[in-house]
Amino acid sequence: MRSFAPRGAVAIAAALAVVYVVWGSTYLGIAVALETLPPLLMAGVRFLVAGVLLYTVASRFGDRVGDRPGGRQWLAALLTGGPLFLLGNGGVVWAQQTVPSGIAALLVATVPLWIALLDRVLFGSRLSWRAVAGLVLGFGGVALFVVPGGSGRVDPTGALILVGASLAWAVGSLLSRTAALPKRLLVTAAMQMIAGGTLLLLVGLVTGEVGSVRLETLSARSVLALAYLILFGSLVAFSSYAWLLRAARTSLAATYAYVNPVVAVALGWALLGEGITPRTLAGGAVILVAVVLIVSAPVRRPAQEAARSPSAASPEAARLHIVPSTSGRPAAKASP
Repeated sequence: MRSFAPRGAVAIAAALAVVYVVWGSTYLGIAVALETLPPLLMAGVRFLVAGVLLYTVASRFGDRVGDRPGGRQWLAALLTGGPLFLLGNGGVVWAQQTVPSGIAALLVATVPLWIALLDRVLFGSRLSWRAVAGLVLGFGGVALFVVPGGSGRVDPTGALILVGASLAWAVGSLLSRTAALPKRLLVTAAMQMIAGGTLLLLVGLVTGEVGSVRLETLSARSVLALAYLILFGSLVAFSSYAWLLRAARTSLAATYAYVNPVVAVALGWALLGEGITPRTLAGGAVILVAVVLIVSAPVRRPAQEAARSPSAASPEAARLHIVPSTSGRPAAKASP
């Protein structure tokens, strides 16, 4: 039977489905992995293994001579991978010890809000009315989760860590705009994963997480969840997202920012028994509307900056504006 949809449209729809479902499910994967694995060591293994695998493959393609990573590029990967993975993803994993996976996804969805705010403060980008409204609504939605009283209030420490993690991811994304990173998207993502994963492992070792690992209590569920995060969350989904950035409109690829939290909340409710309270629905709805406003708002940069920095006005820079990830550039959204 002859297909009525162009092959390109089918491929784009398939890639979107992967990004929506897989990245939305990573919060569930983290929650299951944390059942018997310490947070920082688990995240460190995830990103170090995924980064090495991705780098082994991605470094063989593209401009291998003119875009070969050197010491300067690895230093840039370390300086950007720290905020992205040690502070950003590490904060998410740490907070999910006390915060339900669905709530964590909703709070992490504020990353585009932080990027828009920092873009204004640090780079002088002018905010449209949609962006301003998105900022007000978004941070109001965050407040609904942390203010005292009523049902559905989350652990305040965990919530604040998630807010800080989202801010750190935004900082790492903005730093990646001007860092001396390779032009090849997947190579940069792999290098940042390797750098961030190494930092996570080091901090996990220093804080004594090794002592909490007990082989006799290690569950197959946690190990399989970690394998899922490595293979699907950090490799398959991110590769699909990287392809989407080139094959589809950036605005279409950016829709993951408000679909992933919905998937995460649904999976947390269905598979982990996480409650969905009126506060969750209200705060989540407000945050998602804010993200839609931010992502769809035009980016307006001062004329003098655009003239001085052509790369800041390039399509790649426009993509960075909407990318936390991660997952994740090129600050890689290598998933939560």
